[in-house]
Amino acid sequence: MTERLTVDSAQAALAALKDKTFVELFKHGSLVVEIYKPAGEDRQKPHTRDEVYVVISGSGHFVNGSECKPFEAGEVLFVPAHAVHRFEEFSEDFSTWVFFYGPEGGEAG
Repeated sequence: MTERLTVDSAQAALAALKDKTFVELFKHGSLVVEIYKPAGEDRQKPHTRDEVYVVISGSGHFVNGSECKPFEAGEVLFVPAHAVHRFEEFSEDFSTWVFFYGPEGGEAG
C-alpha cells in the first residue's frame, strides 16, 4: 500500500496527542517514519538503528557525537545507530521528519 504523508496531517496527528513530542506515522519493513517536535528541550537518547532527520521548520544547533553544528529548515541530518545526538537552542517552530531504518545496531559503513 502506498502511503501519502503531509506536514499538515503529521502535525495534526502530533497535536492530537497533546503531551507527546513525536508520533509514528508510517511503518514498512525496517522503515519507520515519525514527526518530532520537542518543546523547550530535546531529551532523546541514542537509538538502536540508523536515522535520518529532514528538518521541516525552524533552526538551531544539532549535536551529533562530538560535533555541534547549526541547522535550518530543509536540511537532511544523518545519525548512526547508538550515537549521542540532540537538537539544542532550537526555535519554537522547530519540527522534523524522522526516518528510522535498517537493522538493530545500524548498517555497516
